[in-house]
Amino acid sequence: MKWYKKLHWQIIIGMILGLLWGLFASVFGLIDFTQDFIRPFGTIFIDLLKLIAVPLVLVSLVVGVASLNDVTKLSRMGGKTVAIYMVTTVFAITIGLTVVNILNPGGTLPDETRATLIESYSENVEGRDEAAAALQDRSFLEFFVDIVPENFFEAASDNTNMLQVVFIALLLGIGLINIPAQKGQALINVFESLNDVIIKVVDLIMKTAPYGVFALMAAVIVDLTGDDLGQALILLKALGWYCIAVLIGLLLHVFIVYSTLFKLFSKMKLRDFFKAIQPAILLGFSTSSSLATLPVTMERVEKNLGVKEEVSSFVLPVGATINMDGTSLYQAVAAVFIAQALGMDLTIAQQITIVLTATAASIGAAGVPGAGIIMLVIVLQSVQVPIEGIALILGVDRILDMARTAVNITGDAAVSVAVAHTEGKLGELHFDDE
Repeated sequence: MKWYKKLHWQIIIGMILGLLWGLFASVFGLIDFTQDFIRPFGTIFIDLLKLIAVPLVLVSLVVGVASLNDVTKLSRMGGKTVAIYMVTTVFAITIGLTVVNILNPGGTLPDETRATLIESYSENVEGRDEAAAALQDRSFLEFFVDIVPENFFEAASDNTNMLQVVFIALLLGIGLINIPAQKGQALINVFESLNDVIIKVVDLIMKTAPYGVFALMAAVIVDLTGDDLGQALILLKALGWYCIAVLIGLLLHVFIVYSTLFKLFSKMKLRDFFKAIQPAILLGFSTSSSLATLPVTMERVEKNLGVKEEVSSFVLPVGATINMDGTSLYQAVAAVFIAQALGMDLTIAQQITIVLTATAASIGAAGVPGAGIIMLVIVLQSVQVPIEGIALILGVDRILDMARTAVNITGDAAVSVAVAHTEGKLGELHFDDE
């Protein structure tokens, strides 16, 4: 197969062309054209992925649970999944704190730039503290209350209610396990047929991925630069060390934590892992959405990594909702950066508080619109750092959002491999992109 026919290369080419078009549009005044005639194709692509996410999770999880034939296997798998997600999140936050303390990016920000950034983005911070306060006022058990839907159709109508869809699928699957096989087989056959159809639809949607990624990347660059490319470069330069700190932290987390995870729970090499799921990571980077990328992640994990459907259909939807390694690491770096920029020295106790708060917030904020910024408000408030400082980082947040989403998706896939290995549900690697 020629290299340019492989999906991941087509996506990379789409990203590069989108980047170049965005820069070209900013320089030659094609902002409105890009917004009106190119961005919509990216929006359609994301909507197609979101459209198929709920039915894919529902159908594949029902089939997977029904095939287990034992509820105890499901509870054991669920315990492993949540435990590994929590451990990797704690490591992510710790790595982020270590990097930001060593690099001290906040100390490099000029006073004039700091004042300009706060003035430019202060309006975007308004109202975030109220949303964070509402989230903090919820009791711990409220998270579990939200998992149980009042209405199936209402839950299925909103992709942010993915945990509710998972709950419904688990109930259906457990119900099928607990009735005579001959009575449940007809319904299982229906779900299996639907699952095959949905996987084929995902394949069809992915044929449009390079074009969707081109449109998304062009729109991101245009949003960042506007009609003044020079101003965007000044902003990036001013916040360069902060961006570097986040990116170094994300890379360290991937190559230290996930490679260790594979050594402990499987014999898979990190290089082979990345080769197998490249399209999912690239799509996550382009869309900045774990949930929108979920159908592709599930397809690649099952088809290329060899994770059995009964594992992937449970681990990945849960991970797309509550596993936020990349986001949690970003919260830690952002909180300390803001404190440094405002001339505040955080103690060891305060930084331990960041670890605990960010870990708890990563679960509590699941499914909340704008969860990343709301999580950051909670973290800042826990260590008495003024939330107005968020304005310092909003200018480059879109770029870093792409990187941390890619890491979130990588973490979901890595944990699915680990859980599958411990359950004896991990097959052979496969690298065919067709």
